[in-house]
Amino acid sequence: MVNASAIGVFDSGVGGLSVLRHIRAQLPSVPLLYVADSGHVPYGDKTQDYIRERSLVLTEFLMRQGAAAVVIACNTATAAAAAPLRSRFDFPIVAMEPAVKPAVCATRTRIVGVLATVGTLESARFAALLEQYAGDVRIITQACPGLVEQVEAGEVTSSATRELVARYARPLVERGADTIVLGCTHYPFLRPLITEVVGPAVQLIDTGEAVARQVVRRLPEALIGRIDLTPTERFWTTGGAHAASRVMSRLWGRDVVVESL
Repeated sequence: MVNASAIGVFDSGVGGLSVLRHIRAQLPSVPLLYVADSGHVPYGDKTQDYIRERSLVLTEFLMRQGAAAVVIACNTATAAAAAPLRSRFDFPIVAMEPAVKPAVCATRTRIVGVLATVGTLESARFAALLEQYAGDVRIITQACPGLVEQVEAGEVTSSATRELVARYARPLVERGADTIVLGCTHYPFLRPLITEVVGPAVQLIDTGEAVARQVVRRLPEALIGRIDLTPTERFWTTGGAHAASRVMSRLWGRDVVVESL
């Protein structure tokens, strides 16, 4: 293993880039490593055992590349794999969860909508979140088949994507939700489209920035204080590298080279 001086991030695909950009904003000088498990996307329809195995493989890969901490930038993988990864590795494992708590605090109508994958909505972790934080707030959940695949294809503004967004998001507002949780890391890339569909008065909440703050808190102090680091980013995919380079360059905001894993 190379000297551990980077932050490793993995997701079922390209969605975790929405988290990676918050981490880069919080830690401008730390090397970042990102793996898109696009050869196995989406995780939402996979078994818990399958997701745990993929998460272990990717975490071990990031460790070998020099990760001093690993972020599970996927709500579905968090539900399946956060606990076993933390029991296996002695470096920080930072995980995601849908932003139910801040949404409950933000809503004025006392109705919150949640857009997420089937895997997230059916997880025990999500059920525990509702039990802990929902209180008297009504939570309306909506599984969103197809949205992850649209983002994976880089189709974040297409008419087909807008049709899916309207199908999933509009009924939440019609039922009174004034706050919507983006419960998948792919969905922040659809924020402009979702706002166009539901209107600017509806608050959209995701956890990318909060996760980045948690990364800063969990990092070894010696790593944060180092001045000899180069703020590089390396990207890998388990899918097609050429297609991934095109899509990830678009989502990251500049040209990137994606390596095959």
